[in-house]
Amino acid sequence: MRYYPVYLDIKDRDCLVIGGGSVGTRKVLTLLSCGANVTVVSTAATEKLHQLSNNGVIKLKERPFQTTDLDDRFLVIGATDNQELNFNIHAEAERRGLLCNIADRPKVCNFILPSIVNRGDLIIAISTSGKSPAFAKKLRKHLEKEFGDEYAELLKLMGAIRKKLLSQDHEPEAHKHLFEQLIERNLVQMLKEGDTESINSLLLEVLGEGYEFESLVEIQVIDT
Repeated sequence: MRYYPVYLDIKDRDCLVIGGGSVGTRKVLTLLSCGANVTVVSTAATEKLHQLSNNGVIKLKERPFQTTDLDDRFLVIGATDNQELNFNIHAEAERRGLLCNIADRPKVCNFILPSIVNRGDLIIAISTSGKSPAFAKKLRKHLEKEFGDEYAELLKLMGAIRKKLLSQDHEPEAHKHLFEQLIERNLVQMLKEGDTESINSLLLEVLGEGYEFESLVEIQVIDT
């Protein structure tokens, strides 16, 4: 099996999770972190799912799955311990042309979920095409040590710089060498060490006046 790597924008999309155990709960939390509208259907649910439901964060339907639960969905995840039910979910989702993932059953998925390293806007996805989730997990732990929170700060800063440059009618292609200089001059290490003085010195040298770290970060926070 060869997979086509893609990142989905599921913000405000209606997504369905069938199964309210620990696996289903993890799937729900990931969907929520990406801005999805989540409905959970399950005869039983974890305390966390009940909390989310009580707070109006998700819709929780504590009953058996019905095929009509798939109506108007963008994406569905099956996370039950009933394999017959999981296969039925897959078959009905396929019939409707929906994106469908069945937890730990890649043969009945039309997409699989990678192991993820998340550092703000930096998302590193690791996939073994379903061959070895254990190795994907090991690699994720290795990358988590290599890529710390300073990379999230780097992208915030780069985003603020890019927006300011574009506001001054700079062509995007003209920025390339500027960003390359910032990266090659060890900006990420300065961020890791919290060395604001060196950061501002570098920004002044590469970009000129008006690109102070503190003001750029403030702009990014406001935009967020």
